[in-house]
Amino acid sequence: MARQKRKSPVIEAAKVRAASLASISPTLDLGSDMTLEAYNSAIADGETKLKEYNTKLSELDDFLNVVMDHEANIADWSERMLSGVATKFGKASSEYEKAGGTRKSERKKPVRAKKTEQKPAE
Repeated sequence: MARQKRKSPVIEAAKVRAASLASISPTLDLGSDMTLEAYNSAIADGETKLKEYNTKLSELDDFLNVVMDHEANIADWSERMLSGVATKFGKASSEYEKAGGTRKSERKKPVRAKKTEQKPAE
């Protein structure tokens, strides 16, 4: 399942505020480096960082798929290796047990549930 991409309500609100401030003056300067141009630059930088973050999430999702494919391949190999040991040595052998299998003699026998008697319908 893909990771959820992030949205930024802070950046969206800042874009609206910047548009409102531009209606006061397109070259608004409030002193102490508080200009509309610097504010818009900070907003654009935040959008760039957010896009980069969401792109990296997508790349990470893709890499996770690669890892999961490798795990599935290894699980298949493990099963085939155990089957190979069973074919060569038998499922009752100590070699099968060493390879991670459960010997036939050590398997738990299934227990059948006893049938309960039905009462006749009245």
